[in-house]
Amino acid sequence: MDFATLIGLVGALLLITSAVVLGVSPGVFLNAPSLLIVVGGTLLVVLAKFSFRQFLGAFKVAVRAFKFKLPDTEDSINELVEIAQVARKEGVLGLESREVSSPFLKQGIQMLVDGQTANTIQELLSKERLMTLDHNRSGAKVFTAMADVAPAMGMIGTLIGLVQMLSNMEDPKSIGPAMAVALLTTLYGAMIATMIATPIADKLSLRMTEEARMQSLWTDALVAMQEGKNPRVIEQLLSSYLPPEKREKNGEAEQAVG
Repeated sequence: MDFATLIGLVGALLLITSAVVLGVSPGVFLNAPSLLIVVGGTLLVVLAKFSFRQFLGAFKVAVRAFKFKLPDTEDSINELVEIAQVARKEGVLGLESREVSSPFLKQGIQMLVDGQTANTIQELLSKERLMTLDHNRSGAKVFTAMADVAPAMGMIGTLIGLVQMLSNMEDPKSIGPAMAVALLTTLYGAMIATMIATPIADKLSLRMTEEARMQSLWTDALVAMQEGKNPRVIEQLLSSYLPPEKREKNGEAEQAVG
């Protein structure tokens, strides 16, 4: 569970709710026509921008904004070095039954066991990485579109409310409901865009980058193994994926051991 996403979204919602409760009656902020215009209108307009598969798939991908787990980079490098050592001592067939931390890595190891060339492994895993990127990018695009459309639908609702209000100025009782639609649609649109759609879109983009980076690390390691490189060389190659401070720390540790 990504507590940063959960705390951020829930915390923002609680702040807004507290402001509503501490002010006038909360019921004032609930208006069915406004919700219909903003929520229903936003979903339908976004659907028009994408296919059914992309639209529905985005909500499945959105779970990754809240629940997503990748191995730690340093732990993954250690795992890959161990795999390289086993492959060097026992041959790639010794990796066939080995449990690994990722289906992507498992797929690559199976390619090693099957005797695929380094170029083939790199080509196939790169295609797999691009497909993963495309899947995640599609989900992020849907929520980005939602963030763009929701305020616009809020503005449309505001204009509808103003037209209703101005066309019935002689009836004081109609002014209040019309003004509520006018103001609440803007509020709903801003809340959907700012508190839901944009954070999820940005987090999915971050997930996309993190996963692509990890898959690139696994691909480099597997290609190096197939090329017969020494596990020590593979470790040095993969250390470029570590943050600078960890690279410096590992380098100092190696010098101390040396």
